[in-house]
Amino acid sequence: MTHPLTIWGRRNAFNVQKVLWLIGELGLEHRQIDAGGPFGGLDDPDFLRRNPNGRVPVIEDDRTVVWESHSILRYLAARHAPGSLWPEDTADRSHADRWTDWALGTLQPAFMDLFRGYYRTPEDQRNWTAIRDAQDRAGRLYQRLDRHLAYRPFLAGDALTIADIPAGTLLFRYFALDLDRPALPNVEAWYRRLEERPAYRAHVEVSFEDLKGRLDF
Repeated sequence: MTHPLTIWGRRNAFNVQKVLWLIGELGLEHRQIDAGGPFGGLDDPDFLRRNPNGRVPVIEDDRTVVWESHSILRYLAARHAPGSLWPEDTADRSHADRWTDWALGTLQPAFMDLFRGYYRTPEDQRNWTAIRDAQDRAGRLYQRLDRHLAYRPFLAGDALTIADIPAGTLLFRYFALDLDRPALPNVEAWYRRLEERPAYRAHVEVSFEDLKGRLDF
């Protein structure tokens, strides 16, 4: 007997959105359980049995439990779309893997410093020196992406792969911030291509208004 794919996490959390977007691309039936942030539940014994780190996202797919967002992306793509969203050829796969990990280790920390410092911090508590520094760091990284995307429509080549998901998930909020950005014509064209995808619109272009001025989750 198979069991439905279940994902734990709130819908407007970056790392959860990555997984939901991929689930949407794959057309997988699933249920989503709110957890983390205002929903709590991360210290419940039942949740900790699935992820001892007490963090989201977590999935359970036919009794297989996976945590860490990028591990989940690779697992789902390998199981449900072998050879496409996560290429089977090791050289091609390396292109997807390197941008997937670059987004988590390099781009997302810079953007989170900006997002947290500017959007999630109450206006009277903002540290503008730190915000400008994060703005410059994020801008330089997006310019790096822009140069890369000058020669290909998606990060790992001619088609969407898991490489596009981590960095692409950040774009909705990056372009929504009322702050100056460098010229990014190729990133903007990539963003428009992502916006054409129903799964992106459904799972990434989600309101995050409840996070404004909120540092408590």
